[in-house]
Amino acid sequence: MLTPTPLPGIALAALLLVPVLTLSSATVLAHGERAHGDKRASGAALDMMDTAFGRTGDPKRVTRTVEIRMGDDMRFVPDRIEVRRGETLRLRIANRGRLMHELVIGTDQELAQHAALMRKNPDMEHDAPFMAHVAPAKRGEIVWQFTRPGQFSFACLVPGHFEAGMRGTIVVKE
Repeated sequence: MLTPTPLPGIALAALLLVPVLTLSSATVLAHGERAHGDKRASGAALDMMDTAFGRTGDPKRVTRTVEIRMGDDMRFVPDRIEVRRGETLRLRIANRGRLMHELVIGTDQELAQHAALMRKNPDMEHDAPFMAHVAPAKRGEIVWQFTRPGQFSFACLVPGHFEAGMRGTIVVKE
């Protein structure tokens, strides 16, 4: 008969924290190396994600494509996007820098919380349809439907980038 080996405190804490992080906020589900929106490895629940700032978009119903550039100057161009409620956008994101960058859509509060979590866990890997983790000189894509009016944000949550001002605004009009 095998006797279980006790886990070190850190390993045990990490095992206990995974379900909490997964269930506590939708924004804790991004940063994998797979292209965002690549549904081959994701589950149906994630594919149909609904959030305070919209829901996973149907690529067949895209009404407009917006090109967004990001770089090592810690800026997005453009840094403001206006959308009509119900519109589905394809965001094509180009990383023109030499560093890893990402674009994550969310509320200001969610993005700030996620940025803090990333500072504590810089090697965290996760994925969600409202995020694009883009390697240097590569491109990423998000297809998102904006279902609620209001002002939302997007940001790079790689540690230090959010704090350096790598943020933008999405205004969803009625």
